[in-house]
Amino acid sequence: MSTITDTPVGTSSRESTQIRAIRQLVQEGAVNVVGAKGRKVPLPGVVVGLLDEILRNMQAGKGVSIVPEHEQLTTQRAANFLGVSRPFMVRLLEEGKLPFHMVGSHRRVYLKDLLDYKKRRDAERHDAIVRMAQMEMEAGSYDKVILPEGAEER
Repeated sequence: MSTITDTPVGTSSRESTQIRAIRQLVQEGAVNVVGAKGRKVPLPGVVVGLLDEILRNMQAGKGVSIVPEHEQLTTQRAANFLGVSRPFMVRLLEEGKLPFHMVGSHRRVYLKDLLDYKKRRDAERHDAIVRMAQMEMEAGSYDKVILPEGAEER
């Protein structure tokens, strides 16, 4: 089981320098890990890519989490991830908008399914905003302030 924490992890200036140096090495090409006894093993490309992504985010001061795609989340953790209430999350599950499975009498959601749902939801929201902006542009009211009846302009 993995641990998820909301506590940000800061880096010292020395660590920031090390992260920058390691990222430069990673970007130069083939990367090897050298063990305590001097044994050298090359890192597979997929690991190098992941390491570069981690280092890029850390260099930008962003938090990084690594969680297996098949991590099972409780409805509360899934709700927290989406920024919704647990009852709303349960409703999404019961309406079939997001797959889930039962563990005993408890609903569980795979992280992969939650990420897929979030991607779809965010794309739908973006499309709706674009459509609304286009409608306002076509109506000629996109950059106009329309005051409620009885309101005074300052």
